[in-house]
Amino acid sequence: MASSSSAANIWVLLGLGLAGIFLMTRRLKKTIREDFGAFVQRLQLLPPPQPAPPKAPHPLTSFSFAVSDIFDIDGYVTGFGNPDWATTHEAASWTSSAVSTIVEGGATCIGKTVIDEMAYSINGENKHYGTPTNPAAHARFPGGCSSGSAVAVAAELVDFSLGWFAKDPSILRRVGHVLLRLPYADSRLPRHIIIADDCFQLLKIPTSRVAQVVTKSTEKLFGRQVLNHANLGDYLASKVPSLKHFHSKNRNGELKVSSLRSLANAMQFLQRHEFKNCHEEWINTAKPVLDPFISSNMHAMLDRKDANIDHCESARNETRLALSALLKDDGILVIPTLADPPPKLGAKEVLSDDYQTRAFSLLAIASMSGCCQVTIPLGTHDKCPVSVSFIARHGGDRFLLDTVQTVYASLQEQADIAAKSNLSNNIISPEESAEIAKEKGNIAFKEKQWQKAIGFYTEAIKLDGKKATYYSNRAAAYLELGSFLQAEADCTTAINLEKKNVKAYLRRGTAREMLGYYKEAIEDFRYALVLEPTNKTANLAANRLKKLFQ
Repeated sequence: MASSSSAANIWVLLGLGLAGIFLMTRRLKKTIREDFGAFVQRLQLLPPPQPAPPKAPHPLTSFSFAVSDIFDIDGYVTGFGNPDWATTHEAASWTSSAVSTIVEGGATCIGKTVIDEMAYSINGENKHYGTPTNPAAHARFPGGCSSGSAVAVAAELVDFSLGWFAKDPSILRRVGHVLLRLPYADSRLPRHIIIADDCFQLLKIPTSRVAQVVTKSTEKLFGRQVLNHANLGDYLASKVPSLKHFHSKNRNGELKVSSLRSLANAMQFLQRHEFKNCHEEWINTAKPVLDPFISSNMHAMLDRKDANIDHCESARNETRLALSALLKDDGILVIPTLADPPPKLGAKEVLSDDYQTRAFSLLAIASMSGCCQVTIPLGTHDKCPVSVSFIARHGGDRFLLDTVQTVYASLQEQADIAAKSNLSNNIISPEESAEIAKEKGNIAFKEKQWQKAIGFYTEAIKLDGKKATYYSNRAAAYLELGSFLQAEADCTTAINLEKKNVKAYLRRGTAREMLGYYKEAIEDFRYALVLEPTNKTANLAANRLKKLFQ
């Protein structure tokens, strides 16, 4: 697992049991060590000769890469981040298929990189081999467990690394096609980009630096109709019944029901269980010197029974089905990669329950569902790396890689605008205040506080009267109150501002139907179908009204 907001702007692609991360940093002005402490061993694996023309050259020709010291390479001992492990194991007699596939694809491997001890942590710290220096924030943790691989790419020592960090989206995509053996297919654009609002509420930096960057980029590239908002925790609570076995308790012994936290609890339990099953015998036999954090977790697992494992497996299967149903083949879920900025070196907060819970509440989403995830860098905030994660359904790796390549330039443009805005002016702009008011309105709407929602949407309109969404949302609240004339008027304004606002046509059609303007209502529903032919609401409404006149 990788902690991708801690290392110098990390991206994570989790799918088919592989971890992939896309990293991007600016050229470094100051060098700490020649290799930033990234490498544990230098070596060289050369690719095969190029095929004779007219055959195409190898797809990864001229690229260099490094591998975390968890991959076997024929003739070398796999160190696993612990010197006792290295001294008690023989040199590998084969090369990991992931490594050999990349080499056969034309890339040159130049070394093995530092990992967290026994790949157990998410911080990037290793007390045996040293903690690699974060090129983007020297005094902060680089993120783990693949800290050395992330740092090697961020410091421009290699073009990419395993598990799957790359210095630009083109290389990320090219490596993915080779590693996953993806056949050629036309790229597809996302039809649904879902912002997980409750996940962004965990974020410790302004949402304008992350969520709004994605929102503006999406609107520019695909249109506002592609954007959706969701409370992921509520969705998982309704779709993953096994999470009830992992609810946390507060200090008074009362249940604290949070499905994201419960998902994190299930993931951590499963991680510890699998770690114990894989390594308990070696630990008892070799009696290695382990980090106290690992030792304490091991002892905690030894005292537990395996009764919860069945519930863990059920939660994992149910989460995969739930996210597959949410995202389908053309959806992208957007979440923060981590809630906190990368902690300072030596900070005790990384071991606190609160920090771990916030981190794993986000990391568990892809890990427990088997979804693929890419973490995209968005510059810096307060001199710390900022990133966002895109998630596609399990098996949707090609679609996700294509989407990342499509949106990357626009995301960087919007991130630069947001960063410059923060530097030049700490005062919240009217547009940002309007977005805040809109989000408050959305919350009130979900809580069925219709009048309160109208008040917030009205505030948003006063601050920025050119956003069709604000009028359309207020119309929805008016419909709930039976104020059909106001709803019709708001929808008309929204349509004048944005001709392809499907929701506005649907809501105006509903208002007109309730007012008895059946012909006009049918026209609205039919036009909504023209804009979105698969919209079931519009189709049912149009057919219902059509039958009234037959």
